[in-house]
Amino acid sequence: MAPSTALSQTQSFLATLRRVWRLAAPYFRSEEKWKARGLLLCVVVLNLGTVYVTVLINDWSRVFYDALQAKNQPVFWTQLLRFTYIAMAGILVAVLKFYLTQLLQVRWRAWMTRSYMARWMAHHTFYRLELARYAKPAAGSGAQPVNPDNPDQRLQEDMHLFTASTVSLSMGILNSVVTLVTFIGILWSLSGPLSFTLAGHAFNIPGYMVWVAVLYCVVGTTITHFIGRSLIGLNFRQQRFEADFRHHLVRVREHSEAIALDRGETVEHAQLDTRFSSVLRNYLALVRQQKNLVAFTASFAQLSVVFPFFLAAPRFFSGAIQFGELMQISRTFSTVQDALSWFVENYDSVAAWRATADRLTSFDDAMQAHAKPDGALVRGHMDNALATRDLDVTLPDGTPLLAGAALAVQPGDTVLLQGPSGSGKSTLFRAFAGIWPFARGHVNVPGNAMFIPQRPYVPDGTLRDALAYPNPAADYSDEALKKALADALLPDLAGRLDDSDAWSQKLSGGEQQRLAIARVLLKKPAWLFADEATSALDAEAESTLYKRLAATVHSAGGAMVSIAHRAAVADHHRQRWTLVPEAEGAPARYRLRIEGASA
Repeated sequence: MAPSTALSQTQSFLATLRRVWRLAAPYFRSEEKWKARGLLLCVVVLNLGTVYVTVLINDWSRVFYDALQAKNQPVFWTQLLRFTYIAMAGILVAVLKFYLTQLLQVRWRAWMTRSYMARWMAHHTFYRLELARYAKPAAGSGAQPVNPDNPDQRLQEDMHLFTASTVSLSMGILNSVVTLVTFIGILWSLSGPLSFTLAGHAFNIPGYMVWVAVLYCVVGTTITHFIGRSLIGLNFRQQRFEADFRHHLVRVREHSEAIALDRGETVEHAQLDTRFSSVLRNYLALVRQQKNLVAFTASFAQLSVVFPFFLAAPRFFSGAIQFGELMQISRTFSTVQDALSWFVENYDSVAAWRATADRLTSFDDAMQAHAKPDGALVRGHMDNALATRDLDVTLPDGTPLLAGAALAVQPGDTVLLQGPSGSGKSTLFRAFAGIWPFARGHVNVPGNAMFIPQRPYVPDGTLRDALAYPNPAADYSDEALKKALADALLPDLAGRLDDSDAWSQKLSGGEQQRLAIARVLLKKPAWLFADEATSALDAEAESTLYKRLAATVHSAGGAMVSIAHRAAVADHHRQRWTLVPEAEGAPARYRLRIEGASA
């Protein structure tokens, strides 16, 4: 191996350890640190106990096989009884070690998952991460956008794999190191010196079997690394392809009606097959590489069974050692070799663990990068009015939509925002809400405000929970919930408050929009921002509901701002903001033309 290659691989390994430490350390410093450290200490002690039991069995084997060779029946039965005690102790240690190890893994995973979920949901990070895939690096930064794929998989599967693998592999390394330290001295004393003459010179190598074991495992480890080093990248991609395939399956299920109406089965089947083909193609590459690795590691393991006999046989046949010592040498050599060969035997697991750690650290980096606004947009709730100053709004790819917008809405106003499709009407609402990271300037939005998106979110569960969302349903009486449904023209649902269903699948688009309006009528906000809130309703229902929405916000001393394309919606608004295309070369694509007077 070239020095530069070895240095690069060492640096890569150290970087992995630093990333793992960054992921692992917070739990052992958290509010659960004493429980975590206590469990870890117990697991370490039990692993040391496992090594001690191995030492006892190693010593027992020498006495037992010597008794067999000498046909010493009393010693034979005594050693069988002694083995019973050792075996019972080994079983107890193994059971306790398994249980406490699993308990540590579960507690660690629970804390880590909840911690990451809290960070993912805080400050609209989950939303910003979705936008990140369309973002463009800042000019001159040279940085690439952080774009973690499938955060759902990282929170569910990768957390489990990381905690389980980290505990398992770290305890495996600990066992190997302690076993090596314990047994290498035994092997040194048992193997004796190797004396030979070469080219007229006499050589004497003390503890020669130790050196042979080390050389044997160094060669095996080096070959294993060269065969299996591509497994890290293959495991990383396999997890991503599996998540992409699962994600598209979920999308087909969630949008089953729209796909069926569009007769889109063929297209979706092709999309699913493309993603599944990626899964299979990468998996087959993974299997082929694992096949080569298994072929070598299996050969390595089989050879190690007879290798110690090959080395110790001359001394046994010369009478220098007894049969029991031969068996003890064989067991000791195998134990030392197993300890030294830990990397060989676990390379596949290490590769999968490293890929998981890389995915989690990239997810962690992305959440840190997108956890909070960059400070470009200053948002406040000081006055009972909507006001913007020097507001610039851009798309994720950097395309400017608005520049220097100065807007004002007073209590009692009703404003209709219109413009061509794709001109950024919904994006302006997102800037008002403070969730759009590609905006700068000053925005003041009154605190008692609600936003109705184009596609309202309707969670699964009971209807009362879906209606009260995101507030607890217990905050509202049954009478208030039923009245809100009736006022939103959904009287038939008033008797189904405790029915649990997938409402986003059961309710039509119009019913989902009316349910979102029912939330407004239930919570009675002073300020309302409605984005195509009635686009799926007939004209009569639309007119009725707009009158009720306007009455609700005005009675609370607020105002309403709407986005709509239908001309009839203008009858319910006193002002009109229109996004007008700018000439080429202007600082932004659109400007706002304001018409009408405040109330």
